[in-house]
Amino acid sequence: MSNSSSLTQFLLLALADRRELQLLHFWLFLAISLAALLANGLILSAVACNHHLHTPMGFFLLNLSLTDLGCICTTVPKAMHNSLCNTTTISYMGCAAQLFFFTFFMSAEVSLLTIMSYDRYVAICKPLHYGTLLGSRACAHMAAAAWGTGFLYSLLHTANTFSLPLCQGNALGQFFCEIPHVLKLSCSHSKLREVWLLVVSCCLGFGCFIFIVFSYVQIFRAVLRIPSQQGRHKAFSTCLPHLAVVSLFLSTGMFSHLKPLSISSQSLDLTLSVLYSVVPPALNPLIYSLRNQELKDSLRKLMAGFRGNNKVCRFFCRAGRR
Repeated sequence: MSNSSSLTQFLLLALADRRELQLLHFWLFLAISLAALLANGLILSAVACNHHLHTPMGFFLLNLSLTDLGCICTTVPKAMHNSLCNTTTISYMGCAAQLFFFTFFMSAEVSLLTIMSYDRYVAICKPLHYGTLLGSRACAHMAAAAWGTGFLYSLLHTANTFSLPLCQGNALGQFFCEIPHVLKLSCSHSKLREVWLLVVSCCLGFGCFIFIVFSYVQIFRAVLRIPSQQGRHKAFSTCLPHLAVVSLFLSTGMFSHLKPLSISSQSLDLTLSVLYSVVPPALNPLIYSLRNQELKDSLRKLMAGFRGNNKVCRFFCRAGRR
């Protein structure tokens, strides 16, 4: 038996046993992370450079892209390193830092998705009060509350989790450090306070889920009362991307943590953890850009500007060689 004072590292779950599959996972994670970095970087640039996207929804989308970048940069690099170097270790402090930042970005993302559902509710159900309820100051306060709540929530959980004595070894059943898997290593008599924190977390998460569902029930009722088909289509087109992102994020995360133990397996747990921690940051920009015409136009202009700059650079390079 080991305790937390003698632990210097943890053992993460290996993505594969065979070397060929480890390298395949490395290239797969590299492709996903590059796609997420490129897509979210384009979203950030498009929202920042196009004044037509300086709206509450654009502001919250910018914050959502920041959380997606944070999530992908917290978990994937270490998994890629372990796959490439054929190792599964992570230092004690590295595990604590990874758990803190992952919890921070995930909780901030849940808060932002809840705020964005409120934004869609006000835009469709109370359009005359939109400017009052979602002014620039109100949006800044809500975003600050989301980030601040995520920071405090993550700090509380990280400090409490790593203050527990760990006496069940050092092998984590996950490819990154996460609260439930670190908690499994703690002594049985020390788990009560962390279990209570997890219960509170589930209640908060379920409260956000109920708020989102209630908002969309009201939104769909209001949309179905719109007389013109074009108006209904426009209203749905602004809501469906957010609803798709919420469904992908919450369904995989909730099923991963609330599924019955009878159907739990290492391969299923690994697949679900990738689905809610790695896939959404890469898909969120694609989902939003497919349905948002202004965002698509801004991305086209941005890409056209990049191509124009490349042509100018090539022209001066050729002139310099002459």
